[in-house]
Amino acid sequence: MSVSSDQQIELKLLRESTRKFINKEITPYYNEWEKNQIFPRELWNKMGQAGMLCVDVPCDQEGYGAPFRFSAAITEELAYAGACSLAIAVSVHSDIVTPYVLNRGTTEQKNYWLPRMISGEAVGAIAMTEPGTGSDLASITTSAIEHEDHYLINGAKTFITNGQHADLTVIVAKTAPQLGSKGISLFLVDTLWPGFNKGRNLDKLGLHASDTSELFFTDLKAPKDSLLGQAGSGFAYLMQELPRERLIIAALAVGATEGMLQWTLQYVSERKAFKQTLGQFQNTRFKLAELKTSLEINRAFVNQCIEQLKEGELDVATAAMAKLSTTEMQGQVADACLQMFGGYGYMTEYPIARAFADARVQRIYGGTSEIMKEIIARSMLGK
Repeated sequence: MSVSSDQQIELKLLRESTRKFINKEITPYYNEWEKNQIFPRELWNKMGQAGMLCVDVPCDQEGYGAPFRFSAAITEELAYAGACSLAIAVSVHSDIVTPYVLNRGTTEQKNYWLPRMISGEAVGAIAMTEPGTGSDLASITTSAIEHEDHYLINGAKTFITNGQHADLTVIVAKTAPQLGSKGISLFLVDTLWPGFNKGRNLDKLGLHASDTSELFFTDLKAPKDSLLGQAGSGFAYLMQELPRERLIIAALAVGATEGMLQWTLQYVSERKAFKQTLGQFQNTRFKLAELKTSLEINRAFVNQCIEQLKEGELDVATAAMAKLSTTEMQGQVADACLQMFGGYGYMTEYPIARAFADARVQRIYGGTSEIMKEIIARSMLGK
């Protein structure tokens, strides 16, 4: 891991401050938020004040100018604490939406949105998935038709993380439907604009405190200066940003896995059966050894990918490998750790039960495991 000694100290301090924030502002209330199926909007402002949002935005854009590794560390810490609903919400805001604005936005777009996203005044979401399309983005039907000095956007999106809290949404729409994927464009849309409608907060298997919504656009007037980058280049932009998106999902998986292992180690060291602790049984010890080994191998690979991203060398296939391996690991560890908790592991009052449910979607969003395998295979064999 190519990190200077000064940077290692700064990273350690960031992790410590993030854990303090989590212990004070998140952990005491998290169960309530899970029951309410949403966390308070003001938490975004608190996270912004604590320096937890968009930390790798350059200083000349009013950011902190930290490396991506620092942003990944915040996601890992949230996941480690069992707050995966917040980990995914923050990662979508900081590591998926923000790079689109930073890398493709005009000076005016960046000056308007980035400072507000860093402070938590504006929450970001990205609207890709539609009711009839999942990973096949080329088949979206949301349209953006040019009309006089604006575009008229019509369509519907679903499974949108941060959908209820969002102030800014990157909308993926077709400006030239006849061109297929080459007719896709991206728009930076203020959710207060007329024609933008937030649907219901979806009831999910896990990640309950994360708001996941339906969005509807009915003759939404988007000014021409809301176009992100070049018209018709949206699909290319999406593909270029996917490696970072999949890498942050991998970092979340590593953090969550480490957290699950820590809870389980504590439990098997205290819980007794047949006059000895569960940790004294060979089966428990061997299983824990397997899980720890898998975690460290995946952590090393994620660190390698972070270095590649920093150098501009992280390709689509390698990012797909990271997401595939880490999220599959997360699911396997969640299942194995829950088993070690026995009947208590099935009770939602134990965080391992929530972690088990939260882990399942990691193999779906950002591209399913099956899509990851196809991407990797194509890189090896060609189409």
